Amino acid sequence: MVDMTSQDLTMNRSGRGRKSRLLSLQNVPSWVITAGTIGLALLAWQYFGRNVNPIFGSFPTAIAVAGWEMLASGELGAALVESIKPFLVGFALSLLLGVPLGLLLGRFRVFEAAFGLFVTGGYAMPLVALVPLLVLWLGLGFWVKAAVIFLMCVFPIAINTWLGVKVVPKTLIEVGHAFVAPNSVILRRIVLPATLPYIIAGVKLSVGRGVVAMVIAEFFTAISGLGGIIINSATNFDTARMFVPIIVLMVLATMLNALVGWVERRVAPWQAEIASH
Repeated sequence: MVDMTSQDLTMNRSGRGRKSRLLSLQNVPSWVITAGTIGLALLAWQYFGRNVNPIFGSFPTAIAVAGWEMLASGELGAALVESIKPFLVGFALSLLLGVPLGLLLGRFRVFEAAFGLFVTGGYAMPLVALVPLLVLWLGLGFWVKAAVIFLMCVFPIAINTWLGVKVVPKTLIEVGHAFVAPNSVILRRIVLPATLPYIIAGVKLSVGRGVVAMVIAEFFTAISGLGGIIINSATNFDTARMFVPIIVLMVLATMLNALVGWVERRVAPWQAEIASH
């Protein structure tokens, strides 16, 4: 017979207690955990931010007051519309070009050998350095902003799609060849559905880069939109106003990522089932 000491019993009870607490946390909805984390971060920011010089920082309630004033005056809404238009155009163009480009790079060896190096180099190139040249070509208006956003977004989409095509199981393609399917049908019916998770990952990555590109374009070109508010507020040392468009941009990027996730669940529901197992 095995004799268990009181210390062993205590250790067993504490181990079971930790395990039960971990299991109870696993059952908490994700949105509750997210809301709690955001709430704690805001409370900490509010507490410590009030003791900071307003020139060097701000706190949530001051930012909320500034945001309400900008929203009531119509300044924030007009700036958001002015920023979102070139973003939508540039991002849509990057999708229309990036996905087919990645499919061709991954599917055809000759195309990959000819253009793969340019796509990889374009992703690594500091595209901000091209903004002055783009201004000379396109001026200071709408199209230069759309071009900067396009260049920042197209390469991640193309590279992720390219990688996705490379990992498509060869057995699936062999099945297509066995049924004497042409390359266009194999690309559309076999390769594209199998590559969708990688395309979605590239789109999510590009959303963040696109939002950054939108602000960069407004910094370097016409001082307008949300980027214009950031520049003008920083120049006037109005830190609370400066934080308003920054938070709007963070919320915008989060909402766009959630939208991409919703589209993924609609067009590739099997991926969500795989991820949940």
